[in-house]
Order: sequence, then structure tokens, then C-alpha cells
Amino acid sequence: MLISRIRRLATVLIAASIACQMGYALATLPDPKTDESRPKANGRETAVLAAGCFWGTQAIYKHTRGVIAVTAGYTGGAAATAQYKLVSGGTTGHAESVEITYDPSQISYGQLLKIFFSVAHDPTQLNRQNNDIGTQYRSAIFYTNKKQKQIAEAYISQLNLAKAFPHPVVTRIDPLAKFYSAEAEHQDYVALHPDEDYVVKNELPKIAQFHENFSSFWVESEQTGNSKPASDNTMVKAAAKKHDTKK
Repeated sequence: MLISRIRRLATVLIAASIACQMGYALATLPDPKTDESRPKANGRETAVLAAGCFWGTQAIYKHTRGVIAVTAGYTGGAAATAQYKLVSGGTTGHAESVEITYDPSQISYGQLLKIFFSVAHDPTQLNRQNNDIGTQYRSAIFYTNKKQKQIAEAYISQLNLAKAFPHPVVTRIDPLAKFYSAEAEHQDYVALHPDEDYVVKNELPKIAQFHENFSSFWVESEQTGNSKPASDNTMVKAAAKKHDTKK
């Protein structure tokens, strides 16, 4: 079908674009050798991850099978400074992050980390993601228990030993103290603003790359709030259109 061909072409174009932006060719990473066991019964667990701007990270995990809810927010600082304008100054100790509620019978913590390292961001950039610079954009895993810490440490070691990236992973592993939800206007931002320049350049390529490399975990996004988010095809075509106009 024509729509399928457009989507596939767009994916190829923007995958190449993001690879150039991030400075390395995106590749499929190995599964974590250390991971949590998959229970048979449904359940709820929480993961908190920081991968640069939280808009794109939230969008990726909202498309992930087994994820129940994703909230954009702030982690690492005090309650009084958990505000977008303050966090953007880079002096609060907060990192833009997402709180992921997931069903461990559908997706494991290690698999969430594989997505995190593969397509959510470049884990070799210290205190920045491309042109977003500052500790608020740092790569970080905030563990909620010893098992999550063990899985995160083991996977980073595995990736570094395998030389999965041209540079060492600089992702921090810190205990979760408190997660603070971001303001309403920052929730589901990509779905509600798919044509915004920053979103097209920085976030849509990640989503397209996730769709291409993690098809078995891809799900359609649900309607959010009182506004209808853009369809997956609309977002992918928007990225392709933006890429073409830059030629």
C-alpha cells in the first residue's frame, strides 16, 4: 500500500538523519544478560529514566507494549524547584525524566533499558543531548530497588565491554528519591504538537527508529486528555516532510 511505502521511506530518511545528528550509526543492541524474571500474572512496576528532553522519551514509551502509563517530570532535586523554568536553568539538580508504570509480565525492566539505550537518546553524551546542554539533560537511571540497580549496572557493563557505542556509556545510576510530575502543558507534548520544529527535528526521528527496530513492542498511542493526538502515520510523514525541505 502507498501509505506503508511512505512510512517505510520516511523511516529510512529520518533514521539516517538522527544517526548523523547523534554522531554514530544506530544499531540493534544485545538483550541484557541480567534481567528480572517475567511473572505469569499481570502486575505493576515503576521505572524512572532520564534521557534528555522528556517530550520524546515519554512519546517512545507511550508506544511501548506492556507500558501502562508514562508521566513526564523531574527527578534529582527538591520539590520547590520542580518547575520547568527553574529546571531549565540547570542549577536545580533535577533531570528531565519520565516515570514509567509497566506490567512486568509483558515487558521486563531490562527490555525498557534496551529501548532507553537504543533509541531514546545517546547515552555517551555527558550532561547534554545534542544542542540541549546542561545537567538537566543528563542520561540517568533512577532505580527503585536493588534489582533495578543490579540490572542497570550489569547492562551498562555489558554494552561497554561489547563496545556497542564508539564511546563509553556515561549514564548515571542513582537511587530514586522523589519523582515530581511536570506541568500539564508538558504531558503528551509530541502527540499534541507533532508539527513543532523542535519535535520534528529531535523527537519524531526517535519514534520512527523505535517503530523500525522494536516492531514487536510497538503499539498505537491512545487518545490523551481532551485532545486527539496525531496519528502515527501523521507524525512519520511530518518528519519526512521536514527532512525533504532541508535538502
